[in-house]
Amino acid sequence: MAANNSDPIQEELGEGGAGVKHEAEEEGEGKSSSAAQATATTMLPRSSSRPQLDLSGAAIHGTLEDRNPTILLPNQSDDISHLALDIGGSLIKLVYFSRHAELSTEDKRKISTKRRLGMFNGGRRSYPILGGRLHFVKFETEKLNECLDFISSKQLHRGGVDSPSWRSGAQPDDIVIKATGGGAYKYADIFKERLGVSLEKEDEMDCLVSGANFLLKAIRHEAFTHMDGHKEYVQIDQNDLFPFLLVNVGSGVSIIKVDGHGKFQRVSGTNVGGGTYWGLGRLMTKCKSFDELLELSQRGDNSTIDMLVGDIYGGLDYSKIGLSASTIASSFGKTISENKELSDYRPEDISLSLLRMISYNIGQISYLNALRYGLKRIFFGGFFIRGHAYTMDTISFAVNFWSKGEAQAMFLRHEGFLGALGAFMSYEKHGLDDLRVHHLVERFPMGAPYVGGKIHGPPLGDLNEKISWMEKFVQKGTQIIAPVPMGVPATTGMGGFERPTSKGDILRSDASAALNVGVLHLVPTLDVFPLLEDPKTYEPNTIDLDQDEFKYWFKILSDHLPDLVDKAVASEGGTDDAKRRGDAFAHAFSAHLARLMEEPAAYGKFGLANLLELREECLREFQFVDAYISIKQRENEASLAVLPDLLMELDSMNEEARLLALIEGVLAANIFDWGSRACVELYHKGTIIEIYRMSRKKMQRPWRIDDFDMFKKRMLTDRKDQPYKRALLFVDNSGADVVLGMLPLARELLRHGTEVVLVANSLPALNDVTANELPEIIAEASKHCGILRKAAEAGGLLVDAMAGIQDDLKDAPESVPLMVVENGCGSPCIDFRQVSSELAAAAKDADLLILEGMGRALHTNLNARFKCDALKLAMVKNQRLAEKLFNGNIYDCICKFEPIS
Repeated sequence: MAANNSDPIQEELGEGGAGVKHEAEEEGEGKSSSAAQATATTMLPRSSSRPQLDLSGAAIHGTLEDRNPTILLPNQSDDISHLALDIGGSLIKLVYFSRHAELSTEDKRKISTKRRLGMFNGGRRSYPILGGRLHFVKFETEKLNECLDFISSKQLHRGGVDSPSWRSGAQPDDIVIKATGGGAYKYADIFKERLGVSLEKEDEMDCLVSGANFLLKAIRHEAFTHMDGHKEYVQIDQNDLFPFLLVNVGSGVSIIKVDGHGKFQRVSGTNVGGGTYWGLGRLMTKCKSFDELLELSQRGDNSTIDMLVGDIYGGLDYSKIGLSASTIASSFGKTISENKELSDYRPEDISLSLLRMISYNIGQISYLNALRYGLKRIFFGGFFIRGHAYTMDTISFAVNFWSKGEAQAMFLRHEGFLGALGAFMSYEKHGLDDLRVHHLVERFPMGAPYVGGKIHGPPLGDLNEKISWMEKFVQKGTQIIAPVPMGVPATTGMGGFERPTSKGDILRSDASAALNVGVLHLVPTLDVFPLLEDPKTYEPNTIDLDQDEFKYWFKILSDHLPDLVDKAVASEGGTDDAKRRGDAFAHAFSAHLARLMEEPAAYGKFGLANLLELREECLREFQFVDAYISIKQRENEASLAVLPDLLMELDSMNEEARLLALIEGVLAANIFDWGSRACVELYHKGTIIEIYRMSRKKMQRPWRIDDFDMFKKRMLTDRKDQPYKRALLFVDNSGADVVLGMLPLARELLRHGTEVVLVANSLPALNDVTANELPEIIAEASKHCGILRKAAEAGGLLVDAMAGIQDDLKDAPESVPLMVVENGCGSPCIDFRQVSSELAAAAKDADLLILEGMGRALHTNLNARFKCDALKLAMVKNQRLAEKLFNGNIYDCICKFEPIS
């Protein structure tokens, strides 16, 4: 077993050089047929001159059907080595880096806020501007020349065509590329001859374990189970990850016991693996590729070839030992007694029988090794699996069957790239010391689903290497086709399946039949909200999306789609290009909804918050930055025009009446929500002010949840002499909601001596106000209110002095600050497991939270508990939600106050 590594970074993140030597193996990804034990410890040499790879903020980026999605590296700026390889006996896997320039500016407001929050005190790293993505590509090893051509065409061995060294014309002579696998030795001379590069060999087991440990540590939804056609994502507790069994199924199979970062031992293996399936399949079916052989299996019926228990017992079960009639007694056993030639059997049936024979054996051998070492978790990787449902179900069934349900088979989305990823990360400076789980944001697939890995439409020619598929779609007007549905397969014994019960003209590829992975964004500026009472048990979604619930929201979102498209197109000036992108967005989002209707778990654990975020991300993918921009501007102007009269009215009240009027005002103004069809219909019944006053009249107590008296006591009695130190106000919609609702409430808290931080979206979502928009709104409001002006100046929101202030401020005392921070979100909801570092810093001194709006206080966080007092204010603008949550009615209101003891 490998020795412990003394490097604290390597010890923490598993990227140390500690590894194991093992005997020579068959060529391939999981190569050895022997069960030879690791016998010695070796420290692999590391390059000392490689520039730093900054993985801070890494995130997956891909489309619906991508099984091996691109990973964004938004903060990479050095001229890094751009390529690593895992060259196996069957496949070559590449992980390479591409740059993208994305300017991130810090305005005066942000700099001022960060200084006030203590974020420039040396505790947080300053990140560079340039970023990038990690891409995953595979080639069959026998097509090595295609791989070399690909590397050459993109100049990946020279840093890529977008690298500074390439653009400057520099041609280094001593290019070294990290590589692992048997081919790193076998084909080293060819790489030197064709590309002029030297392959620096990395230990294969080292790379496999390093890649797996990184994925399991860093990606929230990397691991999943797959049983009886049902997949479920598994959240790994980092404190309970080790030990586990890693089974890498490539050409052969390697079984590795992993005890920690840099500590592992190869304990077994078998020569019956992916190479066996591909080799026998090619001989017996004449398939030209591994993927073609897998696709054949989806249409296969193994009962025509395999001898089942029922074939032996006259169609009966062998119940005494727990075997059903459909259990496989002997793979290919039925061919013994039949007078048939190979050509008499369907290639589809042969492929499925082969697949199940090999998968069962891998599952059983893996479990026996897990049993040997007392392990309950088994992670399967390697390109044999390829996200193929039949393969995963068969392996899972075997592990479950032989362990009697005590052991669990789990799979990895980047299953085939563990070695290549480990090799890529073995460059000297990889930046992993900055990476934490909350830095990774899982965004759901952008653009549209596609069938069989292809976009259907006219040929695109040379555009393929120049533009993204989404850009091709927009430029060529390609029609989007949703995935072809496949019915739930019927079992035929130990995890086996008959033909799919439905299929289309084009059968989905193995990728689409399995996981639909999104985009893994590495975002270094995200943190866990420090005021969560228990982050481990926190669940943002209030209601789970079961099948019936999803059908309801499917209709709601579908009905709302035409209006949303109109708004999006109008926001871009109604140009022909905008109309085409609008149509593209509508097709794409509809296809996503159809995919989720077909398989609700396609994107993992999915709540309403995720569904709403999917819509916003899809809009952004089609380059609609802010669909409601003109509406927000119009409503802001109208609301600001009447704000002075409202403030004058509030100031005429006594303190108790004013506090009640302020809460009523927040609830009344929350009716201005373009995400609610019921509220949108009210816009035709009067002006914004008329609707606001009508809503105020309806906001009379008692409310559906009414804790106002408790909040009033806390504000006006308990904290009369010791007001809240800092309040975080999570604002919702633009217009009357923020101007006539939340700003007056913020003003009252400022009047009591409480620092106020307005928390708003980082990115637009429907008509929600953003953090970038708030300073301008506050500046306009401050022209008519001395309290707001002094607080805004103190908080750095008003950098320049303003003329025309109506209030006499000469005798005004020094004000507590009013600040604005981003929440790190671009959704109507909020997940407190991942918020902006600005918000996390602001929360450290906060003792009051006010969550406003249906998205942040009802759809999410209604049941969330915090370490400080929390007030949740919202109007219920959906009848079904009102019924499910409170047995109530649309337009019911909640004023839920949760004080800490």
